[in-house]
Amino acid sequence: MTDLSGRVALVTGGSRGIGRAIVEELARGGCRVAIVATGQQGADEAAQAARGLGVEALAFAADVRDGARATALVEETLGKWGRLDLLVNNAGITRDNLLMRMADEDIDAVIDIDLKAALYWCRAVARPMTKARGGCIVNISSIVGLMGSAGQSNYAAAKAGLFGLTRSLAKELGGRGVRVNAIAPGYIQTDMTAQLPEAVKQQSLARIPLARLGDGADIARAVAFLASDAASYITGATLVVDGGMSL
Repeated sequence: MTDLSGRVALVTGGSRGIGRAIVEELARGGCRVAIVATGQQGADEAAQAARGLGVEALAFAADVRDGARATALVEETLGKWGRLDLLVNNAGITRDNLLMRMADEDIDAVIDIDLKAALYWCRAVARPMTKARGGCIVNISSIVGLMGSAGQSNYAAAKAGLFGLTRSLAKELGGRGVRVNAIAPGYIQTDMTAQLPEAVKQQSLARIPLARLGDGADIARAVAFLASDAASYITGATLVVDGGMSL
């Protein structure tokens, strides 16, 4: 467990899957957490789990694609706790299909939620973090953004875009003590991957040198590390957490 006592984090897509695991890992480390989710019930349940681990938590329902809402919730978090040390851009969706069959709305939805929303939330925290001369942003990307994946061109494009955002913002904000990094998860067991056919799961497992699928805790621990003082000289980096799948 990484000690993050006294710090404040905001996690988008924090109600389930990887996001929920991140919320709980940060809470175990003593970090207060503001959770952003599509529905209020999911946000409330994640916040209650965090409180059960001994920290304060806020629960917000929001469309992460709403830039004005992002700014307002960052300001509300700052108004409540007086600081914001960590932003985790975790919200994401998939709408898989061969590109020749992909509908416009499936392209737009994935780019808007998986990439554009991260820009909005990074913009919302940039000013308060630079003013405080410190902070950390972690963008949850995917090894699909590194490797590509047939039938996921929209998702791969969005996740690859997060790498460019991470590096560019690391250069913009580094002089003010703000670090920006990305994590590229491999095959992680979530509600999203549970929908895949069993044959696809077995094919993926056969490609992983560590011979197991990942879980949310694997990614959550990586987030906690990047948010900690142990990573104080790491910025603009992508941490691949995939059991060796991308080798």
